[in-house]
Amino acid sequence: MNKKNIITILLALVALSGQAQTKKTATIKGYSPALEDSTVAECSIENVRVASDTIIGGHFTLTVPVEGLTKSYLFLAGEGCPNYLMTIWLKPDVDVNLSGTDCLYPLWKVDSPLPEQQTLSHMMEHGHETLAEFLRLDLANASWDEERPVYMKYLKQKMDVLPSLPVDAASLEELEGVAMMARNYTKDFPYMEQLKELEASTAARAPKGFEEQLALIHSQVYPQHILQVGEEAIDAELIDMQGQKHHLAEVLGQSDRYVLLDFWSLGCGPCRMAEPEMRSAYEQSQGKLEIIGINQDKLSAWQEDNFSKSIAWKNWNDGKMGKADIENSYCDMKAIPYYVLISPDKHILWKGAGYGMGWFMGLLSAINGPKQDNTANLSLTIQQVDADASGTTVSFRYYGHKNLWFRIAKGSYLEADGKKYKLTSANGITPDADIYPQVRATETTEGYLSNLCYSNFTLTFEPFETIPEAFDFKEGDGEGAFVIRNVSIE
Repeated sequence: MNKKNIITILLALVALSGQAQTKKTATIKGYSPALEDSTVAECSIENVRVASDTIIGGHFTLTVPVEGLTKSYLFLAGEGCPNYLMTIWLKPDVDVNLSGTDCLYPLWKVDSPLPEQQTLSHMMEHGHETLAEFLRLDLANASWDEERPVYMKYLKQKMDVLPSLPVDAASLEELEGVAMMARNYTKDFPYMEQLKELEASTAARAPKGFEEQLALIHSQVYPQHILQVGEEAIDAELIDMQGQKHHLAEVLGQSDRYVLLDFWSLGCGPCRMAEPEMRSAYEQSQGKLEIIGINQDKLSAWQEDNFSKSIAWKNWNDGKMGKADIENSYCDMKAIPYYVLISPDKHILWKGAGYGMGWFMGLLSAINGPKQDNTANLSLTIQQVDADASGTTVSFRYYGHKNLWFRIAKGSYLEADGKKYKLTSANGITPDADIYPQVRATETTEGYLSNLCYSNFTLTFEPFETIPEAFDFKEGDGEGAFVIRNVSIE
């Protein structure tokens, strides 16, 4: 089992895209005597940083490029500042002033002439104490289990006050955020009936011009069927870098070719972190693995970006900034990176959010090895099986960061036809001991990918009573144990 899996999930509660060049600007000014010098103030729009300033004497000023009514995010990176994005509504030539006495900037007073910001301020006032509690938990590095009930209370307070507020861009953005959280991270959202009533009443009193956003909120409250592992993949229309339309059906169902859907965005750090390993696996796959990048940024930003232009595989875009049917059909949550692996016979084999080092090299190794299902943990793969009357020897390879250990338990066993076959010996590792992969997995000597290494080892088990067509490997029955299913004996 892993000591640590480097997985970062970026919640896509808003569409992710670039910002067009413009000469029009708005200004955000802030002050608090509690802010330390060298704290950095940043403003982002659609997940792209558009302005920054280093705080001196508690003051900062951000000049933000905008064209029309724009939702921006303020983030302060410094001692005592919470990890939280504060929403600021902007328009050209508008000045917004923030002031506080502490570092909890999402709770500061906001002086703005925009009615959308005033709508948001009314909502923040209603949940002020609950948000303050949540921010303090964040600063104390509390776990999500500790933060979750407080955040759920804050969402409830938002829903309580929304009926008394005007239906405008700000109130709809907040309702959309609640709806996405209900869909993504709360299996049994405790306020679902209230959310349904709120969605209906908001749609009934909304002015014209918000139809598309109302439809998106409705789709989150009443989501369409999301394809699960084992189901057959469906077609979708996408756009390439030259603006030409394509369909998943062009790639799906080709003999001996697996397809990996990669939902990503330019502003997503883990997406970029995963790219070198994906590239290495793709180049070594010899046509057995096709990758389809499904970008969720604005078309113009995606088409003009140098990183996007360097992608080696099919680089397509949904055309709707992450809000198209393909995401609603394949993704269990609005998170990036999000991956979907599809078999040559068009069935979904694996779905995962975030990135764990070794996933894609392990995936490639499994594709090239005996038929197996290592999707419970892609980092561990079986390369060869030798079974006879004296025992069954299984050759493994584990991919991971060279400084992060893994461990194989003494209680590991094979299971076939309802019977268990115990581990009798190991070569290349010591069971229950920490193992650090040390053989470099690629020729890369610099950057993050240079840390990707592997370890080869063999495990021998009691002989099968009757050699089966397939078996399962289980590293004991504990939580987090490695499992590889349906391993064929060729």
